[in-house]
Amino acid sequence: MSVFPDAPDYEYVAYIDEAGDPGIQRVRPIDNAGGTEWITISAVLVRKPNLAKAPNWIRDIVADIGITQRRDLHFRDLSPTRKMRTCTMLAALSVRLFVVASNKKNMRQYRNERAEKVLSNQWFYNWLVRILIERITHYCERDSIKRFGSPRYVKFEFSQRGGHSYSQTAAYHELLKLQSKSDTTVLKKWVPKWSVMHWKLVDYYPHSARAGLQLSDVVASSFYTAVDNLDTGPCDPRFARLLRPRVAFRNTYRYADYGVVLQPTPDWEADISEPQRAIFRDFGYTFQKKW
Repeated sequence: MSVFPDAPDYEYVAYIDEAGDPGIQRVRPIDNAGGTEWITISAVLVRKPNLAKAPNWIRDIVADIGITQRRDLHFRDLSPTRKMRTCTMLAALSVRLFVVASNKKNMRQYRNERAEKVLSNQWFYNWLVRILIERITHYCERDSIKRFGSPRYVKFEFSQRGGHSYSQTAAYHELLKLQSKSDTTVLKKWVPKWSVMHWKLVDYYPHSARAGLQLSDVVASSFYTAVDNLDTGPCDPRFARLLRPRVAFRNTYRYADYGVVLQPTPDWEADISEPQRAIFRDFGYTFQKKW
């Protein structure tokens, strides 16, 4: 559904999905029962000329891996062989990929009272989306200035999930914009590029309604499978590694803290195992404390 039918024109669409959950009151494996240890939030960025191709991309993948019972794509339901092929085909498409992977153990029962005063029921989710949007908008501003000589808008389309308020997410980012103008933002290392953002360019759709959201599910689930050892079995980075050709980077293939973001930061403070670190090492993280 379109939240704002009178929204301005845009040059990009970022399709956003997640794997795991944002709950932090109880977090496994600290708690026997509770939220997932990880949440991965991903985006598949598509330029406007390629938007019409996305449904064909999904049809080609579904046909290639031999799914006959359904037309949409759910990564978690695929066999390992089909997952490998799906990621290989996605890595050949004209898209850019972003992912934020948060290990939630350090956030267990944490309260951000400043954020809660504004948006009480999903501040942690909004904060992770903010990290993702900071990188996406940085990429879009740089790319649009290079291609057109001026910034062009990016639209954000979320996979519809129960419990999330996407209008709250849009309002949260509008608040950040106002704070940045008055220089009151708390986190200043990264700030969204407001020149490519518009508060009306936020929509949400069911997973099956948008081909781009199905591709984003592949990204989120691939990285989730790479770091999770509770729900999906031992950490398996094979699928996420195949996506490398389309993961966004800065300068000379600098993926870390850009196309792939690990939280908590700095990386050496993350309480994660060596198998969980493997996929981040592949994308430039070192886990070595700086002098």
